[in-house]
Amino acid sequence: MTTQARKQKGTSRAEHRFHNPQGVEVKNHAEAFAAQADVSAEAVSVDCKLELNNGPVTFTITAKINPNTHPYVVTGGRITSGTGGATWDITGGFIGDSIRLDAKRAGQGSSANTITIVGEYQNPPAYRGTYGFDGATSSFKHTTRYLC
Repeated sequence: MTTQARKQKGTSRAEHRFHNPQGVEVKNHAEAFAAQADVSAEAVSVDCKLELNNGPVTFTITAKINPNTHPYVVTGGRITSGTGGATWDITGGFIGDSIRLDAKRAGQGSSANTITIVGEYQNPPAYRGTYGFDGATSSFKHTTRYLC
């Protein structure tokens, strides 16, 4: 190998470019993989739309999930219709090979204080399972379609 060939090989091997998760070029590896102080909780949360069906009852569900986990960790959300007049705030759960959503009643009303939805994944994308109120999980059967 000639001296010139060695120099060219050495310069191309030494050139590295680093980018952070937002795509901005940074100086070195440490900056590229440093924890981002300006990233908010919303940055790791996306909306997932679901629709629970039980005969004449349909619940419209918007769950906030962390897309960087599996099963997806549910970080919040809301159940807004088909629930006997109550709106429910989702307090936790997960969505993956199975589903679990825990929610509490928001505001006034004669509805139960909590609802828990559980189910197993099936194709086409949906979950078949049961739900219940105030600690029960198997009072009513459902099929919950995955809409997002």
